[in-house]
Amino acid sequence: MADTPQEYALPLNSVAAAAKESADARRESEVVALFDLLRRPLLRYLMSLGLAVADGEEIVQEVFLALFEHLGRGGSRENLRGWLFRVAHNLGLKRARRTRRWESAEDAEPVSDSAPNPEQQAACSERQKLLMLVLRALPQQDRRCLSLRAEGLRYREIAEVLGISLGSVSISIARSVARFSRAAGDSR
Repeated sequence: MADTPQEYALPLNSVAAAAKESADARRESEVVALFDLLRRPLLRYLMSLGLAVADGEEIVQEVFLALFEHLGRGGSRENLRGWLFRVAHNLGLKRARRTRRWESAEDAEPVSDSAPNPEQQAACSERQKLLMLVLRALPQQDRRCLSLRAEGLRYREIAEVLGISLGSVSISIARSVARFSRAAGDSR
């Protein structure tokens, strides 16, 4: 008896389904690995935008869901770290505008760390207050550039995340570092 095309349809469909499940499992593993690696840096960046921790955590989850869907549609895998920060940046700004939490982040008191004695603790607290004043005085773009650089992004990635030129990133970071250096020199 001759084999008919229908007899091959079921095994080929099964192979295709198994391959799709395998690809989904690989994609899920990749997203989970990136989540483990970048969840905290993304959350810190979102908090630097003035978001509450709970809002930041929710956005981080949205970002990784978007990544899972992006990869499922065959989206680019080039510079996924930069892609994640860009999506987090956009969602964070959207949430910050909606919830109006910018003012509360600007009024936050710096957290002082414990020191062996009250004199050292007071000096450290004064220095932190000064540095927080310098940070608050920075233009918004400079603060964002500095925050992303603190999270380990390269200048080119920061430019992509913020939608500005590479030269603007360089100038913003240099200007910020100079202000902090002057403040640190004045406080000694």
